[in-house]
Amino acid sequence: MSHTVMQLLLAAIVVLPLLGAVAALLPAPPGLKGKSPEQAVLRHGVTVTGVVLALSVALAAGFDHDHPARMQATTDLPWIPALGIRIHLGVDGISLPLLVLTALLTFLCALYSYFKMPVGPSPKAFVALLLVLETGTLATFAVLDLMLFFLAFETVLIPMYFLIARWGGEGRERAAWRFILYTVLGSVVMLLGLLLVGLDGGTFDMVALATDNGSSLSHTTQVIAVLAIGVGLAVKAPMWPLHSWLPDAHTAAPTVGSVLLAGVLLKMGTYGFVRIVLPVAPDGAHTFAPYLGAFAAVGIVYGSLVCIALARRGAKGDLKRLIAYSSVGHMGFVLLGIATLTPTGVNGALFANVAHGLITGLLFFLVGAIKDRYGTSDLDSLAGTTGAALYGRAPRLGGLLAFGAVASLGLPGLAGFWGEMLAMFGSFRPADGLSRPAFLVFMALAGLGTLLTAAYLLVVVRRVCMGGEVDPAAEKAGLMPDGPALADVRRHELAAWSPLVALTVLAGLWPAALLGLTDPAVQQLLAGGN
Repeated sequence: MSHTVMQLLLAAIVVLPLLGAVAALLPAPPGLKGKSPEQAVLRHGVTVTGVVLALSVALAAGFDHDHPARMQATTDLPWIPALGIRIHLGVDGISLPLLVLTALLTFLCALYSYFKMPVGPSPKAFVALLLVLETGTLATFAVLDLMLFFLAFETVLIPMYFLIARWGGEGRERAAWRFILYTVLGSVVMLLGLLLVGLDGGTFDMVALATDNGSSLSHTTQVIAVLAIGVGLAVKAPMWPLHSWLPDAHTAAPTVGSVLLAGVLLKMGTYGFVRIVLPVAPDGAHTFAPYLGAFAAVGIVYGSLVCIALARRGAKGDLKRLIAYSSVGHMGFVLLGIATLTPTGVNGALFANVAHGLITGLLFFLVGAIKDRYGTSDLDSLAGTTGAALYGRAPRLGGLLAFGAVASLGLPGLAGFWGEMLAMFGSFRPADGLSRPAFLVFMALAGLGTLLTAAYLLVVVRRVCMGGEVDPAAEKAGLMPDGPALADVRRHELAAWSPLVALTVLAGLWPAALLGLTDPAVQQLLAGGN
């Protein structure tokens, strides 16, 4: 595929959702109204996100897979010459999988919302915000200018705030405010670090800075820049102990908000570490790598322990909240892989990023469906004598929940396994100059985290899928509660969830498809473009 066509594809992928958001707020043309204006605007959302997904697939098909380390589909135009800020776009083997993942999850959310619109205000505003959110996330993975990266990074905050505050559940306003407060404060600090790098390095161009590999930045400048940029990225990642906004946001958000928050927004923080921190300020990254690894390891164990506490009987744990805390643990593996500063660890981090987006996106879809049917996601209610018993009452839904759980705990043969394993392999032999005993401790903690993850997810499956928790005497007498049958997986749910299941299996059985893209790009990035 020619360079010009690739350029146009990438530009269209970034700009089309924004144009679609504007069009969503306009009156629908008479021939496209359908049964109602609400149906028309929801159909508009499915159409725009579907076109963006098709363009993303075309971009991936036209990508030169023989040279994934090279920036492709590049556009480089002056925007604010006085400040040296340029409209610089491009993708390589690191950003392409995240771009396609974003387009896929947004389309599936739009499709799901067409049939199951969250309770709240006008669908017009909902679709417009969904498309603005898609623009910001796609731009984050496509731009190659530090200031454009910051603008794209911030673009997602307002639509996500309103999606939580207007279409969320109980406690939505408090959760939305915590989300915006944490992320904005982190972003202000990150902006200072980006400005320091750009002004001291003489350019905001991320490719030029990566090729320079920190040679124009003093050690002190790099340390300060990494600390400032890292704080902003760590909030979004989310890294323990800057994660406390996440459980409330997930619990209160509508189903599609939780899917996009876990599947896409969290990846923006870890992507920033790989794209900016590691190549632009390698000395600063080396200084803070042991601390990042320590926070990551603690986050893995902490997230798992909280999930175990939420899963036990009588804890009144919320299933959405449990999966949110599981994200703290899973993203800890991503941060641990980055902290090793090795190709093995960073490749594991990028693989775990994509795997987490697929698996946790599926789990939040499933929990949303369970909550719609039962009116609650409280674990004690779902596991009580009149609880879910999904295997008997909605077997396909129960089977999918069990599949998502075993994928999330890292079962070999599914996507969740490879990223976590590679992150621990990277910890076994970290980069030169890093303390190997310390990283061996981090590896041991991560291994403990995998065992704890298996424990709480299997408890959840047993309690929710296998039926009510009855008195032992009643069980012995054969008086097991049988609830009425429920609506099993519906057609639109099957359409929205099947791609995530298929890709989880495909990535688990054929990891080379993704690692073949990321590895050459990671090798070049860590070598300063050489």
